[in-house]
Amino acid sequence: MNQKTRLLNYLEEGNNINPLKAWNELGIYRLASRICDLRKEGIKVKDVWLDVSNKYGEFVKVKQYYL
Repeated sequence: MNQKTRLLNYLEEGNNINPLKAWNELGIYRLASRICDLRKEGIKVKDVWLDVSNKYGEFVKVKQYYL
């Protein structure tokens, strides 16, 4: 199974995903590229910006994707 298919199955199960979760749970390093691939195929992937704290206690923004 390729990364795009693995990601689509994960999202279709009702899960949301962000870059760290993609790497840890699905082995996908370039999540935004795989989301772009899905969108090019007409799949309506939604997104929202999240504020998260990094290991230095700084707040940064990451995208979270869902269907």
